[in-house]
Amino acid sequence: MFIQEEIQGKKNLIKKLLGEQKLDGVYLKKSSNFAWITGGRYNLVGLATETGVAGLLLTADRDYVICSNIEAPRMEKEELLPEQGYEIKTFPWYEDKEAELVAGLAGKSVGSDCGLAGTTDISGRINPLRWPLSPWEVERFQELGRLTALVAEETAETVRPGDTECAVVGRLAQRLWARGMDYILPFVAADERISLFRHPVATGARIEKRAMISVNARKKGLIVSITRFVQLGKVPDSLQKQYKDNVEIDCAFMAATVPGRPVVEAFKAGLAAYAERGYPEEYKLHHQGGSIGYIGRDYKVNHETKHIVCENQGFTWNPSIAGTKSEDTMLATGAGPLIVSQPVIFPEIVVKKNGHTFRRPAILEL
Repeated sequence: MFIQEEIQGKKNLIKKLLGEQKLDGVYLKKSSNFAWITGGRYNLVGLATETGVAGLLLTADRDYVICSNIEAPRMEKEELLPEQGYEIKTFPWYEDKEAELVAGLAGKSVGSDCGLAGTTDISGRINPLRWPLSPWEVERFQELGRLTALVAEETAETVRPGDTECAVVGRLAQRLWARGMDYILPFVAADERISLFRHPVATGARIEKRAMISVNARKKGLIVSITRFVQLGKVPDSLQKQYKDNVEIDCAFMAATVPGRPVVEAFKAGLAAYAERGYPEEYKLHHQGGSIGYIGRDYKVNHETKHIVCENQGFTWNPSIAGTKSEDTMLATGAGPLIVSQPVIFPEIVVKKNGHTFRRPAILEL
């Protein structure tokens, strides 16, 4: 079920935007915005698609679901959108009537997140509304983080010599689906592929000595990103040192991610940590992460990023050194960074930084 206060609060944000932009309506069809404003409902059919099969049209006094006749029964009976105050308006699947229906219900001046014909794309004004999570979203985010860590770590424990990367992804996916979660990005890399590729899409390569498991897991629209490492045998001392350096760099990013401060300050703190540990050029080989919530990265931070960190905004930093990476998801809070995906069954590394204590996953030895 949904929380009325959460839903109404988000609708109010869009109604305020109507006035500010002098619009007759706002049309939301991207899956991220649809899930956000409905408290975790889905308009997706294809899980990898950005734009869903139903849209939400909000006007000053009435709210609508716009979809073909195919989707209407599910929007009503499973997504329960009429209970949130939406009236379902349909068109035959074989007629291209979506834009006409939106204009007829709202008027000539409609902003959208999807560039529907006849609308003005105002994604730049809509997206930041998602970034600070409500208390109810924080609760869901923390549970998702715990489950994501548990699933990845349980999967890691199953890794055996000779397993293919794709087979490990399959076991990861099974565990996610069993808990009502899906993934928008899975990486499993074996041995030398960890060092060779920053984005090691799973292949039939066989694991001999070590593996990296990364996943962006989603439930009720929210997304958590994590990475875990497995060593089949004893971790070499040189790798152990590099991995710990990598984790400490990650903690430098996290510790500097402070509500009310420019996010570029966290980026600079992370880059300074790279240099202090002897890896000044590694950051250039892969993005360092950024804001997360209803999109895998709402934005990736670089030297030019102008955004200010919000209270209860999700962040996943993912600093990497060739052969290692550190990645967990946190909330930026006034009390300090709150990691939602702390290790559950993995061994831990404890790092202290800027007065904060971080519990981070160590490399699992099997």
